[in-house]
Amino acid sequence: MTTHAARTQLALKHAESEAEILACFNVMRELRPNLASAESFLAQVQRMQTRGYRLLAALEDDVPIALAGYRDKEMLIHGHFIYVDDLVTTANHRGQKLGERLLQFIFELAKTQHYSRVILDTGLGNALAQRFYYRMGMLATGMHFVYEAGIKLELGS
Repeated sequence: MTTHAARTQLALKHAESEAEILACFNVMRELRPNLASAESFLAQVQRMQTRGYRLLAALEDDVPIALAGYRDKEMLIHGHFIYVDDLVTTANHRGQKLGERLLQFIFELAKTQHYSRVILDTGLGNALAQRFYYRMGMLATGMHFVYEAGIKLELGS
């Protein structure tokens, strides 16, 4: 059994190649259990990358253990900002401040690249995540409303 102190140092790296993205599938599936397969995940991430999506991985021994998916956006209400689509840490690595490390990376990127803010959504009932975001200096400034258009899309299509 490896102790935490004996583990190699944590690295943050963007997953860009097919192999790097595929290595993130099991971690992302903890947040998005509706993902159908590793192959459809890869195809979807690659499509999203053409629209600015970046997948940042926290790696331990070159194995992803936490992820942050984010993108560059611009809106009249917010200006030029970073939107965090996904933030997840594997169940057996929670409590090690990995989400904090990933968000701090994104916050620093926002500062150095002159973005107006960092925005993300979380469920109304997700009190643990809400407390975490408050601790990270984020504020709840609105509610996210959704209209279901009745079109059923398969993930990965």
